Amino acid sequence: MYVYRSMSMAVGHAEPVRTPLQRHIYSLKRRLYWCGGTFLAACLITFPYADKMIAWLKKPYGKDLIFYAPTEAIFASIKVALLGGLVLAMPVILYHLWKFISPALLPGEQRYVIPFLSVAFGFFALGVVFANFVIVPLSLQFMLQFGVDRSLVPQLGVGFYVDFNVKFLLTFGLAFELPLAITLMSRLRLITPELLAHYRKHAIMLNLIIAAILTPTSDIFNLLLMAVPLILLYEVGIISAKVFGRPPIRDLMGDEVVLPTGTAGKRVL
Repeated sequence: MYVYRSMSMAVGHAEPVRTPLQRHIYSLKRRLYWCGGTFLAACLITFPYADKMIAWLKKPYGKDLIFYAPTEAIFASIKVALLGGLVLAMPVILYHLWKFISPALLPGEQRYVIPFLSVAFGFFALGVVFANFVIVPLSLQFMLQFGVDRSLVPQLGVGFYVDFNVKFLLTFGLAFELPLAITLMSRLRLITPELLAHYRKHAIMLNLIIAAILTPTSDIFNLLLMAVPLILLYEVGIISAKVFGRPPIRDLMGDEVVLPTGTAGKRVL
């Protein structure tokens, strides 16, 4: 009787056995919680410095910003704090992304976590800086000069200006990760440079659609300002995949072999 009760208690307190898919979902949820919590904490840290970040964003404009509603300045500060929080939390987000995909890598490749984090964060920061000091000034100069030529005096509200900048900065910060993402997928043998080159026309069309959706204005000039760098980054990704990617495994007939999911870490070079 005692043995039966002990076995029943042991069985009752045993942890449920998870399938590989359930383990992946559990790991993904846990890492998303970590990323979300880190992002919120980073936003609380950056909010007191919102005025300094707005001053940094205002450098391409060079004039004073105004606000039309009592809450406009507050919401602008919140949006800037969200941008700063994302930048501050980016290393943690990238770390959990790496840890999530690391089981699909070869054992020798899993030690590259520090170079991966450094390159990925550097590309994101480079995209933000490039957008703020190259793309945004060109876009502003085009739109403001259009009004000045018609004897109109520009007065920009802080809410519109922050929305305008944040969309460009986030888009280019994430877009500059495209070559790294393509290279990583090539290392995992999910894609090949030949496949990317074959679907180049489709990628150009997709980039134009993405640029049309994300562009703060509806004019063709700003659309091209966003679409052309995306297309160039796609080409850089193809070159990087050729240089740093891993060629697909082929059988004796020369046909590409598709390995089952989860065997990436056991592949033979």
